[in-house]
Amino acid sequence: MEDWNPSQYLRFADERTRPARDLLAQVPLERPRRVVDLGCGPGNSTALLLARFPQAELIGLDSSPDMLRQARARLPACTFVEADLASWIPEAGTDLLFANAAFQWVPDHPAVLRQLIHALPPGGVLAVQMPDNTRESSHVIQRQLAEHWPWPEGAAVPASGRDDLPAPEAYYDLLKPLCSHIDIWHSVYNHVMAGPQAIVEWFKGSALQPILAALDAAGRQKFLAVYAEQIARAYKPRFDGKVLLRFPRLFIVAVK
Repeated sequence: MEDWNPSQYLRFADERTRPARDLLAQVPLERPRRVVDLGCGPGNSTALLLARFPQAELIGLDSSPDMLRQARARLPACTFVEADLASWIPEAGTDLLFANAAFQWVPDHPAVLRQLIHALPPGGVLAVQMPDNTRESSHVIQRQLAEHWPWPEGAAVPASGRDDLPAPEAYYDLLKPLCSHIDIWHSVYNHVMAGPQAIVEWFKGSALQPILAALDAAGRQKFLAVYAEQIARAYKPRFDGKVLLRFPRLFIVAVK
């Protein structure tokens, strides 16, 4: 897959950062020694952590060199490291692992979350937020288009979206045996968007990336045009011409 585009991702920086603020508000720590932002992207969530915990050693982790370049330019006082979340393990003395919209991309992520809790000290916190929107129209349309797209014969067809997240009960049963406290909840955001095309632009910076990366320039343009037509039918304008992007998210705060 091509690298993520920080500029495209940050076109909706306020909306993408709001869940990180909501997650951080529930972290029950006052003075953590080391804080790691897992899947830090361009640093929007890292900036929140720096403001909340200015005394902590703060590290941002991501697999995207372009995202990390943006984050380093934005927050030169922080440390940013390229790493794979599927295999990374925190150093001793890490008190908070914070992940805003990252683990939905990690294969077998529940097992990875359990491994990370294992590595935390007593009282350490794993705070995670993941989009839980695979059944929303934005993603159903994406999957259906990808599955029926006229891919060249012999071409590797990209995965058409993410798998559904496990139920909250599955996370609880997996993680609670390692935790003194765990809190799990859903929030449904209704983002006010300028119109259907804004929804297309949103997902060009996230969920559509694997499909678009598999197409040439002409193919991307055609795919996006068809996707935009179907999005416009699924998301009806409100009285002022704007549309609401319904966006469910799952939150987990686990204390070792």
